[in-house]
Amino acid sequence: MIDGTYAASLALKAFSKSLAVTANNVANMNTDEYKKSRAILQESKNGGVEISVQKIDTPGSSIPYEEASDVQETGTSNVDLAEEMVHMMLSQRGHEANVKCLQAQDEMIGTILDIVG
Repeated sequence: MIDGTYAASLALKAFSKSLAVTANNVANMNTDEYKKSRAILQESKNGGVEISVQKIDTPGSSIPYEEASDVQETGTSNVDLAEEMVHMMLSQRGHEANVKCLQAQDEMIGTILDIVG
């Protein structure tokens, strides 16, 4: 039972970090030349969840602008709001699933204590 609690708590932490990465991408989507990050969830050796954050270095669209009679180009961010919303929903559902696991385990422990006590 403790292993399930440990795995669910690690998953909650990982999904919270994933949600924070997505929120950061959305907050910076209008910042010129900002490159989005992506949270990668992987199974760890001890049965839990590990998270790694990677910068996605794809180009955004370029916008020409004039600066003192010199036309230059600046790149926009590579953040796609639709893609970020999908990642946000996945993180939310993963978070909810692990909270349900912890609640079920809490109810089971309460039932065991009622039987023993």
